[in-house]
Amino acid sequence: MSWTDKKVSKLKELWGKGNTASQIAEIIGGISRNAVIGKAHRLNLSAKIKTRAASSSKNFNKNLEENKIQSRRGRKSKFKSLIIEKDFEPENPKQLEELDENSCKWPIGHPDEKNFYFCGRSSLKDFSYCKLHLLYAYQPKGKKDDDTDKDKEQVPEFIEKKIQSA
Repeated sequence: MSWTDKKVSKLKELWGKGNTASQIAEIIGGISRNAVIGKAHRLNLSAKIKTRAASSSKNFNKNLEENKIQSRRGRKSKFKSLIIEKDFEPENPKQLEELDENSCKWPIGHPDEKNFYFCGRSSLKDFSYCKLHLLYAYQPKGKKDDDTDKDKEQVPEFIEKKIQSA
């Protein structure tokens, strides 16, 4: 495919009106979207045109920041609700072959040991672990590393009781 003067002028006209590369390719005919983009860049059309996305970048950045704040709040509140809630279901030991998408996949023991198994409780939506093991697996953001090293061997009393009663 070669770019004729007629096609180039049509490209410039349509590009100036804010048409997308796909639309331009369809209107001109016989060329691909990528050919339109390549020619527009060689003609330096992209620098001269104000696209729809560029005009709304302020709104996009604002929405992006709001989403980040909401996701941080959401994650933090999820974990707070787990810590407050102390009713963990009993353990349901499962072998690897018995696991499904709704089973907690927290390993208990060492894979080389004979009595190795997985927790098997019901996992939370979008996570691989149950409520109890989610507390172990995901530490809240911003928690200092030295705090976790200091309390590594200490298990909260209510969790220890639940583990023993399970």
